[in-house]
Amino acid sequence: MDGERGGEVRPGGEFVLWPIRVRAIRIRTRSGERERPLVEHPGAAAVVPVEAGAVYLVRQWRYAVGEDLLEIPAGTREEGETLEECASRELVEEAGLRAGRLVRLFEGYPTPGYGSERLAIFLGLDLEHVERDLEEDEFLEVVRMPLREAVRMVRTGLIRDLKTALGILLAWQAIQLGEVSPGSGPSSGAP
Repeated sequence: MDGERGGEVRPGGEFVLWPIRVRAIRIRTRSGERERPLVEHPGAAAVVPVEAGAVYLVRQWRYAVGEDLLEIPAGTREEGETLEECASRELVEEAGLRAGRLVRLFEGYPTPGYGSERLAIFLGLDLEHVERDLEEDEFLEVVRMPLREAVRMVRTGLIRDLKTALGILLAWQAIQLGEVSPGSGPSSGAP
């Protein structure tokens, strides 16, 4: 199969299926050398798009957990793409929105125990509605709701995707603390 987009098992047991590569590595611990899995990932970006006190989410089926999840628009970084460019592209593709401003809320590692993925979460403001550009295999429903309701859904466990929960809570906090204004630029840079 195509090693770039299709699955391929390489010598040494390395498995590649875009966007990930899984391999076993040897690490030194206090008790000696151990073999551990490493999932290499090119990185991802997500956007919390907020307009007039409402947030846009996407509902999509996630085969790994066997259920529909409400999520913020997000996706994998393409080769040569910055995290900001990735966030902008995914927002158009999945939600049909273009952000006039992206404010970085978070950047970190979602699974540092075994993965190298770096995730950036942005607050998307000054939204423009455009035509969605879904990938061939994406079946998403755009859901608009009050940001306050999304916060409640995080706190009650109805929103179960971790990046979405973190993004919603950080966006809510940044707006409530006046670190960003949904109608103007950030008051003091990125929160």
